[in-house]
Amino acid sequence: MSLRALTQQFPRAGRLDGILLRPARGAPMVSVDQVAALQDRGLQGDRTASALAPHAVGGKRQVTLVQAEHLPVLASLAGLADVDARQLRRNLVVSGLNLLAARTLFKDQPLLLRLGDHVLLELTGPCEPCSRMEQALGVGGYNAMRGHGGVTARVRVGGTLRVGDAVVCLPAAV
Repeated sequence: MSLRALTQQFPRAGRLDGILLRPARGAPMVSVDQVAALQDRGLQGDRTASALAPHAVGGKRQVTLVQAEHLPVLASLAGLADVDARQLRRNLVVSGLNLLAARTLFKDQPLLLRLGDHVLLELTGPCEPCSRMEQALGVGGYNAMRGHGGVTARVRVGGTLRVGDAVVCLPAAV
């Protein structure tokens, strides 16, 4: 089997375990059970989408996602008993699907994440940690999070996201 074919095979669907919104810069994260994903903007109620002028199109970092399985790894690396996803300031917590593998290796063969029945996200890059991680995770938190900070995405097709939604990686129609 070719590398191109292998990169499109995932063993199972993942699950949306958490939805977190940042209402304003530096404000505490707000956990919700559902949210509207707005095409080309981000998540309703999140500062990324709220900061845009009406009908404006957002950039590559409209939504941030973190791998639920990385939370215990981050806790271990930071020397903590546990890490709450809210500390990391990412919007969506996904389990059961390797988010890093869902980012295409081939520009002519894009992959999309389908969350629930309608929402499509295009992963756009790594979500590198910021200096706030020293505050959130303690001394060395920035380096503990490097490589485990999740990914950024653009909303290609909007709709309602709900905690518990399936997360499926699909080849995009080019």
